[in-house]
Amino acid sequence: MTQQPTSQQFADISRGYDENPSASLSLRAEAYTDPAWHAVDLREIIGKTWQWVCHVEKLREPGSFVTVEIAGQPIAVVRDREGVLRAFYNVCKHRAHELLSGEGQTSRIMCPYHAWVYKLDGQLVRAPHTENLDGFQAKDICLDAVQVEAFCGFIYVNLDPDAASLSELSGDLETEIKHWAPDIDELTFAHRLTYDIRSNWKNVVDNFLECYHCPTAHKDFCELVDMDTYKVTTHGIYSSHMADAGNTANSAYDVSNATVKTHAVWWLWPNTCIMRYPGRSSMIILNIIPAGPDRTLETYDFYLEETTPNEAELDTIRYLDEVLQVEDINLVESVQRGMNTPAFAQGRIVNDPDGSGKSEHAVHHFHGLVLDAYKRAAG
Repeated sequence: MTQQPTSQQFADISRGYDENPSASLSLRAEAYTDPAWHAVDLREIIGKTWQWVCHVEKLREPGSFVTVEIAGQPIAVVRDREGVLRAFYNVCKHRAHELLSGEGQTSRIMCPYHAWVYKLDGQLVRAPHTENLDGFQAKDICLDAVQVEAFCGFIYVNLDPDAASLSELSGDLETEIKHWAPDIDELTFAHRLTYDIRSNWKNVVDNFLECYHCPTAHKDFCELVDMDTYKVTTHGIYSSHMADAGNTANSAYDVSNATVKTHAVWWLWPNTCIMRYPGRSSMIILNIIPAGPDRTLETYDFYLEETTPNEAELDTIRYLDEVLQVEDINLVESVQRGMNTPAFAQGRIVNDPDGSGKSEHAVHHFHGLVLDAYKRAAG
């Protein structure tokens, strides 16, 4: 494939997809296995969408900063002295060295290579030994800005300078989240789980977006929530996945004293999953990070009422880590192996027009958004 897919390559990759989920096949296997399509994913999807960074608590104070990598690009997010949230390519304008690393607090941005110093708004203020350079003015140099937005208690960035704001693109998502999690801004980071998965990132998203596999693969989960109440609704660039907590004892973890009795989950295009499990007030962010055509990194960040999980929350974390994630990782790694064989090209989408959790219409919705991005890339 050339750097941009051709119209013929787009026609080939979109074969079998139908806008009607009851008549559609899934995304073709090449989209999950071909390194050329992975490059398109990074450039045209991850590089042009709103990507999750952290909870607002990390960037509340002037001088606080966080660094991340988005679609292979180093990004720094800072709160400047005036309290304005800013993001930049984390690259010095002198010789391209990384400026900030990790996260923390700073009063300025100084390059560790040649000590060029920038204000927190990105403006260069000092460059040693440049007084004899012809036409050199520090005021003419500024770090390259990136779009950044605080949304529903979390920070997101978008490398596309022409992208609309997340609040505009996401429709009613903020209203939904704040209805089910009104205290989201006040929650605090308590725990992180990390995973390195031998599967394409889109397989991980596909698996997250349907519970058709749950009765077979997640028997504990089907006791934790009342599957008869499980409802999946697709909207614009997100989908909501709602169910009541189960009302009998279950083998996942104890919810008898739960104050939150709803399983409320949102998937935000393309790779952020926002989850509120039954229990105490909480929010879990699953960040699905493409790392190769057949490799995905995941972070599960738990935001709770307190920095130390209580015993019930530790049980929840153990269940997700030692049971649910083990089951899901085995599933998506098996699917990736199958997609690399000549025996599979694409499969049928199973659709329930009533939107039950045992339907794959949210997977179909995701595939449509992927193909929209591929179509734009093909021109």
